[in-house]
Amino acid sequence: MKAALRRATVYFNPSVHRALRLKAAETDQSISELINEAVGLSLQEDAEDIAAFEKRAHEPNIRFTDAVKDLRRRGRL
Repeated sequence: MKAALRRATVYFNPSVHRALRLKAAETDQSISELINEAVGLSLQEDAEDIAAFEKRAHEPNIRFTDAVKDLRRRGRL
């Protein structure tokens, strides 16, 4: 069963709104469907970033200057 939809008022600048209307017509989707998909993708990306940060939280910190020196020593810079 799908969750009940919630209403929100969102304001777009005119050019973005026009682009959304055109894409909605071209893809046979509503503007709401396009926005829900875009926001969902953005939130998924955030969740993946958080998971990556948590996975690497216990890695040692390396100072930038030390990283540059190491790159120079290995002939990468």
